Amino acid sequence: MTSDVSPAARAVPVPPAATRWLDAEEQRAWRAWLYSWMLLDDRLDRELTRETGISHAYYEILVQLSETEGRQLRMSQLAERCLSSRSRLSHAVSRLEERGWVRRQVCPEDGRGQLAVLTDEGFAALEGAAPVHVESVRSHLFDQLSPEQVAAMQDIGETLLRHLNDEA
Repeated sequence: MTSDVSPAARAVPVPPAATRWLDAEEQRAWRAWLYSWMLLDDRLDRELTRETGISHAYYEILVQLSETEGRQLRMSQLAERCLSSRSRLSHAVSRLEERGWVRRQVCPEDGRGQLAVLTDEGFAALEGAAPVHVESVRSHLFDQLSPEQVAAMQDIGETLLRHLNDEA
């Protein structure tokens, strides 16, 4: 009998010698940021779905495709850009194919990979949903912040992106 879990995955993690616990202020900042992001993400998804019938996850797939030359990406690249597993992305693309918004085609470079291609109907759906999405982002995020807070948010986001992308 074989195990589906690798030995490394079964290993119990060893805590660092000296855990650098968050102090009370850091804990408040962390939780405020985390919970506010979770609430914002949920609100954006609910409003977009209610108004357009497109979930935030599907909207992001359409956006990623719309911003590429030829409005197409290899499925593996699209999964990476959407921070999704390949199987989850494949399921989502299947749902978008049913709507006629995306089609799959064989990658002409190697004949093995698949491309996800945004159709004209998909682009039209994205154009219809974009104003709803932008208004939600403006209303629930930018209208709540001062220009200084927006600048700080951008600075923090870019700092974290540099760090997190370096580790990828």
